[in-house]
Amino acid sequence: MTFCPPRSTSETGPAEGPKREEQARDVCLRLLTVRARTRAELVAALTKRGYPDDVSARVLDRLVEVGLVDDAAFAAEWVRSRRTNAGKGKRALLAELRTKGVDADVIAETLDGVDAGEWQVQAERLVATKLRRENLDDEAKVTRRLVGMLARRGYSQTMAFDVVKTQLAQEQARRAV
Repeated sequence: MTFCPPRSTSETGPAEGPKREEQARDVCLRLLTVRARTRAELVAALTKRGYPDDVSARVLDRLVEVGLVDDAAFAAEWVRSRRTNAGKGKRALLAELRTKGVDADVIAETLDGVDAGEWQVQAERLVATKLRRENLDDEAKVTRRLVGMLARRGYSQTMAFDVVKTQLAQEQARRAV
């Protein structure tokens, strides 16, 4: 199926304005049925399809007004989901939310809402899971691999080293018994 963008507004008559808004609203609603989206994502989708900025703004203002588009709720759910399912750290989530077009203040508020201890617990769980399958003969190699894994997931270097050191000592003690 090929996509043909709607005609530009310069080719349409005055009666076409409401029709264009209805089409833009339908595009947004279809996208929102798949998953929640940020206002910036919807703006990009409408722009890609050739809708003028004024039509996009009116449609999106209405969707925000009725509660179908809420960047703060999107950010909170995104953080919850990505922490739970992918084990993402604060830095990775910050970058992901930026690419989704979430406002920096909303991102900061959302990430600050997560307790620092929760990040640590998540990192410990990730390391403990990986550590069970590791051969502990070369401790430096295991440490590098685990710290790298946490770094790729967006955890700070300090936290990563602390967590790996602690978990490694616990695993060695467990295996010694």
